[in-house]
Amino acid sequence: MSASLLEIVDLGDGEIVLQRADDDSEPLVVISFSEESRIYLMDNGLEVAKAMIQAGIQAAAVIAEQGDTEIEASAEAPRILH
Repeated sequence: MSASLLEIVDLGDGEIVLQRADDDSEPLVVISFSEESRIYLMDNGLEVAKAMIQAGIQAAAVIAEQGDTEIEASAEAPRILH
């Protein structure tokens, strides 16, 4: 992903999106809460979506880091699959 300013936008219909601030292209992430979920969350849907996006970014960073480690390990020794 290119380095650009990202924004989280509450569309007001139960959908919250992560999108580039300077671009009208398709959102990068769409979080959709059902009517039942919105009632349960009261007015905290945006905060929950922010936490979900942050957790996703952290998980992606860990996965990318593990991928780098696996690439380094595979260069050192051959992988044997049984």
